[in-house]
Amino acid sequence: MTKVIVSGAVANKHRHGGSLWVRLSWAEGLRQLGFDVVFVDELQPGGSADAFASVLHDLGIAGALIDGAAVTGMAEGELHDHLDDAALLVNLSGHLRRPELLRRVRRRVFVDLDPGYTQIWRAQGHDVGLEHHHLYFTVGQNVGTRRSSIPAVGIRWRPILQPVVLERWPLADGPFTSFTTVASWRGAFGPVAFGGRSYGVKAHEFRRFAGTPDACGLPFAVALDLDPADHRDREALQRANWRLVDPQLVATPDGFAQFVRSSGAEFSVAQGVYVDTASGWFSDRTVRYLASGRPAVVQDTGIRDAVPVGEGLLTFRTPAEAAARAIEVVDDYDRHRHAARRIAEEFFAADRALAPLLEAAGVAP
Repeated sequence: MTKVIVSGAVANKHRHGGSLWVRLSWAEGLRQLGFDVVFVDELQPGGSADAFASVLHDLGIAGALIDGAAVTGMAEGELHDHLDDAALLVNLSGHLRRPELLRRVRRRVFVDLDPGYTQIWRAQGHDVGLEHHHLYFTVGQNVGTRRSSIPAVGIRWRPILQPVVLERWPLADGPFTSFTTVASWRGAFGPVAFGGRSYGVKAHEFRRFAGTPDACGLPFAVALDLDPADHRDREALQRANWRLVDPQLVATPDGFAQFVRSSGAEFSVAQGVYVDTASGWFSDRTVRYLASGRPAVVQDTGIRDAVPVGEGLLTFRTPAEAAARAIEVVDDYDRHRHAARRIAEEFFAADRALAPLLEAAGVAP
């Protein structure tokens, strides 16, 4: 059985159920395709070794957590043997940085999960972990093309869609309940500037579309990580008839999954850099909604050339379009619900989504 190493932030995302699903879905998707998968993480301040061990144990995937000079989960020599035996490293956001470990794997792929940020930071001279890889993939479908203004920084970027293990996200039954999403108001990164232009965070976009519940007369809720200092934004959202859900309810993978399955559909905006650069970024969170048979109404990032929009998945650019798309979903909910699942099956199922990477890397189970 061909061995693959997946590296990503799990121990350091232990309070973010949706972020955990991103990393775990790559590992589980590759295992579903027949690979022997070992997950490698590097512990950072605030991370949780116990959470890392628990999550990997639940999935039945071997894992090694590097904590300074120590390795937990397996002996250091065993980790080295796994790296030496592996045919491929899938390095999510360049999380594994140590050259002496990277070079042990014969074929190394960098996967960019933050298009725009990754390239702009590199253009500004920051180390974003791009070195020592053979191939570069990005979830920004338009990066490196004329459709997007994101700088390629001298790298050939190949597009990839984020995988989902469909069995983890069965088609949910029931009528429409509410539009929902999960969000961090300011996100992990602040605004970035490039080429004389500043690109904002999600909060800036959310404010533009905050009036959508009133505009369409439908229920909206968000599990929102909002700092107490942003109390004015909290009050503004509540006045606009957003129901604010405690983000602790989605802090675990199980909590996040339950929140998605109990939703009627997703409504979400994107980071300003994803929108304004026409990156073609597509949310891993939205993939989970689609797989669960929950339609998605999301802000346009230039995705329509990679994934069909209009049925099951609808995009908007203006507040008027946002309200209209939401009404459209609810008015023909059953059709959009089944279309959402079809999109997940045809574009995001692990065998479909991961095929371009495996083909380019020349690796098979």
